[in-house]
Amino acid sequence: MNDRRLKSRCGAVLAAAAILIAPACRQVSYTPLAENDGWEISDPQRQGIDPDRIETAYREAERLDTIYSLLVVKNGFLVAEGYFNGRNGSMASPTASVTKSFTSALAGIAVREGLMALDQTLPAFFPEIDWATADARKAQITLRQVLQMRSGYPWEEADGYLTTLFGRGNWIPLLAEFPLMADPGARWGYSNLMSHMMGIVVSRAANRTLLAFAQEFLFAPLGIEAASWPRDANGYYYGMGDMHMKPRGLARFGQLFLDRGSFHGRQVLPAEWVDASFEVYSPSTYGREIMASIRQLGYGYFWWSGTCGAHAIRYAWGHGGQMIAVARDLNLVVVATAAPQPGFDAESWRHESAVLELVGRLIASL
Repeated sequence: MNDRRLKSRCGAVLAAAAILIAPACRQVSYTPLAENDGWEISDPQRQGIDPDRIETAYREAERLDTIYSLLVVKNGFLVAEGYFNGRNGSMASPTASVTKSFTSALAGIAVREGLMALDQTLPAFFPEIDWATADARKAQITLRQVLQMRSGYPWEEADGYLTTLFGRGNWIPLLAEFPLMADPGARWGYSNLMSHMMGIVVSRAANRTLLAFAQEFLFAPLGIEAASWPRDANGYYYGMGDMHMKPRGLARFGQLFLDRGSFHGRQVLPAEWVDASFEVYSPSTYGREIMASIRQLGYGYFWWSGTCGAHAIRYAWGHGGQMIAVARDLNLVVVATAAPQPGFDAESWRHESAVLELVGRLIASL
C-alpha cells in the first residue's frame, strides 16, 4: 500500500474514532439555573458527591428519548438539574401516580387538623352507597387500610378492572360494584379507585375542594403550585393521579419528606405522619423483583420503598417514569419526570423502567 492510500485510510479511521469518542468526551451540562424560587444552588463536589457519578447519570439521560427532567438535591442544595427532549424548567409535567403521595400528605394534614381519623371507615364518608346490601366487609375498610393499599379492592391492572375503571366518569358507584379480592388488611393490591376515594374523603372532611385544601396547607407553605389538576365527573380532583407540577416543585415536596415535614422552620406536615408514610406495611408488593437497580419493593402510605445498592429509599412513583426519590442516609432527593405512556404494555414499561433504572443506578453509585 502506498503512503498516500495509507494516510487516507488512517485518516478515515481516526475520523470515525473521533465521532465515536467525541460524545463520551463532551462535557454534559447539569449546572442548576439561578432562579428566584428559594432554592440554594451548589455543586456536587461541595456537597460530597463525586461529579463523575452525576456526569454519568446525565450522559445516560441524554440517551433516553422519553425523559423530561433530572434533578438532584443534596444537603438541601440543588446540585444538578437538566432538561431533555425539548423540555425546560418552566414546563409543568404530568405526575401520574406521584399525585398519590400528595394525596397522602393532604390526608396527614386533615388528620392533624382533626377533620378525620385513620380508624374511620368508608361509610362515614360515602353515605350515598347502600352499605347494607354491599359486601359486609366493605363497611369495615378503614382509611389506614386505604392508604396502605390493603383495602381488598381490585388491583385494577392485575385483576382486569383497569378498562372498566377508566371507562367511567363517576367512580363512586364502583365502591359498590367492584368486588373485594381479599379481606380488608389481608394483602396488598394497588388500587387507583381507592386512592381517588381518599382524595374525596379529604375533600369531604375539609368541606372544600382538594385543590383549595392543598393550596392553603401544602402548596402555599412550600411556594409551589399545581399547573393543572383534572377533576372527575362529580368535580372532585383526582386523588390518584394526573396533577401537573414543575420539577422543582416536585423536588421541594421530596425535600419536605426528607426533612420530616419541616420547611424553613415551619412544620408543614407532622413528623410522625412522614415517618408513618415511610413505614413498610407491605414488604413484598409484586412478589418478585421487577427492576435491577431498585430492589425489595414495599409500600407505606401511598409511598413506595426499595433499596438502591446499600441505600434504602422511599419514593413517589408515577406511570411513564415520574419519580421523587428520597434517601435519608444520603440526605438526598432525586426527581425525574418523563413523557406519559399511553398504555401498560411491554413498550411502555421499557420507557418507564429506563428512567427508574437511571435514578436507581445513580443513587446506588453514591
